[in-house]
Amino acid sequence: MRRREFIAGLGSAAAWPVVARAQQRGGVRVVGVLMNPVATDSEFQSYVAVFIQGLHRLGWVEAQNLRVDVRWNAGNAGLSQTYEAQLIGLMPDVILVASTTNLTAIRQATSTVPVVFVSVSDPVAQGFVASAKHPGGNLTGFSRYEFSIGGKWLGLLKEVAPGLARVAVMFNPDASPQSKFFMQAIEAAAAPVGVQVIAAPVRVTADIEPALESFGRQPNGGLILTSDTFTNLRYSLIATLAGRYSLPSIASGASFVKNGGLEHVPV
Repeated sequence: MRRREFIAGLGSAAAWPVVARAQQRGGVRVVGVLMNPVATDSEFQSYVAVFIQGLHRLGWVEAQNLRVDVRWNAGNAGLSQTYEAQLIGLMPDVILVASTTNLTAIRQATSTVPVVFVSVSDPVAQGFVASAKHPGGNLTGFSRYEFSIGGKWLGLLKEVAPGLARVAVMFNPDASPQSKFFMQAIEAAAAPVGVQVIAAPVRVTADIEPALESFGRQPNGGLILTSDTFTNLRYSLIATLAGRYSLPSIASGASFVKNGGLEHVPV
């Protein structure tokens, strides 16, 4: 789905619970928003802005009949728990959630408030919804990746670096619980081509260089960065270190290239 179609659908999907509940009671409607990067992230700020514009087109205007409260967890699972409690406390009419970590926190907090999710990989496989056509419950939304793409990441990396014999998969287990599913797909694709897959979990920034330095001691290694806000926010550091330790790399996010993924990483 193209970005414009995605954003247009997002605005409409998030609005339907608000409209339905508006028919039942008057007053200002409250929309809680829990995003995954930092508040200064221009890309996601633009998503929130267009989302609010979509609501405006449907007749919901801030400071008139709408209140939108936005929180940013910056890839921190602890903040997800804090912010979901704050948003639920506002008694929102609907909640917009980005990322698996944030959706997990919200789902644990409510089974009644309508929730629209985005940037969640394969919500059926993760058990958030019953099916794509009939999600059921109070959750619905948009999926970003199927986990099978993990095997395609490995295949592309193998094309770029034919001598690849070992690949590290880096992610933060707390901020990216979905990475275990990507790992399964990567391992399934790696076995037939004789590539060893090694998990490289990192929980704080200081973990990143030692992990890459240790893995880079042996030749023919490569790096895969799964869908993970924690590592996404540190792409510049990771790209520089991958170049230093001669690790051809592939990432789920396009911003890896913008942050030096092609400049620093050997191919």
